Amino acid sequence: MEIANSREALLVRNSDLAQSRFSDAKLSLSSFADVNMQGSTFTNINLGNASFIDVDLSNVSIKNANLTGMKINDVLVSELIRVYEKHSK
Repeated sequence: MEIANSREALLVRNSDLAQSRFSDAKLSLSSFADVNMQGSTFTNINLGNASFIDVDLSNVSIKNANLTGMKINDVLVSELIRVYEKHSK
């Protein structure tokens, strides 16, 4: 199924949308609950001001990311990286 040039909000429940592709899509203020995105790829994505609660980020790889203000368990990631780099020398 292809959805193009739509301006309506979608309510998707109890669905298997594996291998779906989203391109040039605005999903701001969307909500994802009980969603499996294992093995997915995110490229050129804006997640500014997003919240992640009770997530499994095991084996996640993040490259070329703007981490300004990002916190994990209320600790600034930039501070974690600074301390790591200081102690790894």
